[in-house]
Amino acid sequence: MFSTLAVVVLSSSLFLVVNSQGIVCSTSNATSQCPESTPCCSEYGFCGTGNFCLGGCNPLYSNSLDSCLPNPLCEDATHTFTDNSRILTNASSFDGNATDYDWVVDKGSIINTNSSGGELGLILTETNGGTRLSSTRYVHYGTISVKIKTGRWPGVVTAFITMSNIKDEIDWEFLGSNTTTGQTNYYWQGVIPNATHGQTETGVSDTFANYHEYTIDWQPDALAFSIDGNVVRTIKESDAVNPTTGVNEYPNTPSRVQLSLWPAGINTSAPGTVNWAGGMINWQDPDYVSAGHFYALVQSVTVKCADPQSPGANITSYIYGSNSTTDTPSVAFSNQTTVNGADTLLVGFGLGIGGRALSWVLPALVGLAIALV
Repeated sequence: MFSTLAVVVLSSSLFLVVNSQGIVCSTSNATSQCPESTPCCSEYGFCGTGNFCLGGCNPLYSNSLDSCLPNPLCEDATHTFTDNSRILTNASSFDGNATDYDWVVDKGSIINTNSSGGELGLILTETNGGTRLSSTRYVHYGTISVKIKTGRWPGVVTAFITMSNIKDEIDWEFLGSNTTTGQTNYYWQGVIPNATHGQTETGVSDTFANYHEYTIDWQPDALAFSIDGNVVRTIKESDAVNPTTGVNEYPNTPSRVQLSLWPAGINTSAPGTVNWAGGMINWQDPDYVSAGHFYALVQSVTVKCADPQSPGANITSYIYGSNSTTDTPSVAFSNQTTVNGADTLLVGFGLGIGGRALSWVLPALVGLAIALV
């Protein structure tokens, strides 16, 4: 069971982190929803408070639909990486305010190739387990394009995906063992289908040496994948109905954009994953020895929102509606805040966590750090 860790630091602002108490929540068992004391089901399947209620918090398996904070509304944007000032390098420090940062680093590390105008580098080392960035804003249908140079090493996977809090997922993935292909896929609520939804797109010029623009065009009625403006695959929403259950398994919930470089070819991966990725990673590869890491480079990310209805001027976020179920989740606009309220602790000890007040009071003293196990 996880230990519980509470840390308080008092300076110009107050920062609070509260870890899970070890209670597991599972999307495979609707009866394992989180208790009121730790109401938020994180993307890693544990109940907790604080940043557990932010990006990736699954409302369907939290204590209630409003345990998770609302998701920041989509905004049209083109993100370039002249520096990393719009990237928060520690996701656990993010308070939900999407005006402060465009991206958070969930794990791993990043570099910038040129401080006066360069590229974002995703770093993989033998010890860091790979790097993943998530957008702070969500997309509820839209067109997302990424200009990227992938890795080129067997066992190393470069990915550009969209991922919702209830595990709707749309993928572009690139295997370092084959730099002339890309793989497209989609999932609904994390369900692994009997017949794969994946497809390999071929004939791409060297994905490591050349920038290509990969696009996910996600609309309510169809999903299209493109390379450099050329559509290579289209899936109709009407074709995603499961013939056995009758449930439409088409991604349909607000999602973060995620960029990652991850190690598939390692001892802890399943044999099938290792084979898929082209074998075990060679940590003695000359590229790795020379640079001290593997890497992928990102030049830009462009987001064009396509919400089914236009949000009003006062709309700030997405929420899951009262009739949400695991088969037919309901998504609505909201003017509720997306910020977890930790910075207001000095005003009073009622911390708003996903619309629910914490049931305990934490003494705040200068320089005090308390670890509870």
